[in-house]
Amino acid sequence: MKLWFERGAWASKQGRKKVAALSREKVASIAVIRHAALGDMVLLRPFLYELRRFFPNARITLSLVSNYIYGAPEELVDRVHIIHGSDQRNVSRITQIKKIKELGYHDIIFDMASTSRSHLVVLLNRAGIKVGFPYRGALRRILYDVAVLRSDFRFEAESMMDMLHVFGCDSRYPLQFDLDIKPASVQKPYIVYFPSASTKDKCWPHALFSTLIKQMANEYGEYQHIILEGIADWESIEEIIEPLSQFENVEGNKAVSLDTTLSLIKHAKLLVSNDTGIRNLAIAAGTSTLGIFFKTIPYRYWPRGIIHEAAFEADGSIPDVTKVKLKISKMLEKLGE
Repeated sequence: MKLWFERGAWASKQGRKKVAALSREKVASIAVIRHAALGDMVLLRPFLYELRRFFPNARITLSLVSNYIYGAPEELVDRVHIIHGSDQRNVSRITQIKKIKELGYHDIIFDMASTSRSHLVVLLNRAGIKVGFPYRGALRRILYDVAVLRSDFRFEAESMMDMLHVFGCDSRYPLQFDLDIKPASVQKPYIVYFPSASTKDKCWPHALFSTLIKQMANEYGEYQHIILEGIADWESIEEIIEPLSQFENVEGNKAVSLDTTLSLIKHAKLLVSNDTGIRNLAIAAGTSTLGIFFKTIPYRYWPRGIIHEAAFEADGSIPDVTKVKLKISKMLEKLGE
């Protein structure tokens, strides 16, 4: 194989020799380490599809952490390896290390997490070539043979693909997510609003969501406006929906299961949400999205194009309703409202 880069990646001298001595057709086993929540799991799917295509004879193992297995694309791999996570802190260190070592030898290990746990998995398991994207330069020489740099200004699913591009993969575009999605149960055209996020501090204020949906329900009466509620107790939408009781075209819905949520999102005209895994699901399903950002950097979670937009302020302040509403109106016009 050949390393295809001049800048933007790194390889040790030994790593270059290892890559040059390896043939794609002879790669028999690959491990992919991904320790992340639902949204990040969804974004891994295009990488796994291209990995299978580029290394056709490899058996693929997906290494997960026990507190992040929801939505993992297990159907795209041959084996799943799960180590102990933060939900199993009572497990002894010896038992944890034993489980980590069960990953075993692989011709190539891709560390798609770059966390303290994933670093330990890389360190304690042998591989022909170890590939990662360490944020700290010192970790390159300690853990990896090849390192691909990542930017906060590029969509994460595309950045992950660079770990195959460095070996000369001619990856397909648009990205292939290929989710199995059931038909929608809602007949009227609708817009979905998801006011939750992974943490409370990433959530656009409920009062602003309520004001936005009131304006939308008035102006876009031909649409059903569905407020999707998360599963945690603190994700209640009662505060948002209570002032909207007079609107027949506004309703609440619960994110009960991944299948039903995915079906709801897939057939929506638009999803309006915070920086959250639900938005990544919509992106993977091909649904238009408007992400509201003020806590995290938008570019990393924003695939550019006419069907995806981001509402944020350059100074990092919370976007107001007027700005978000204007973005929605322009998107609906572009989408053929």
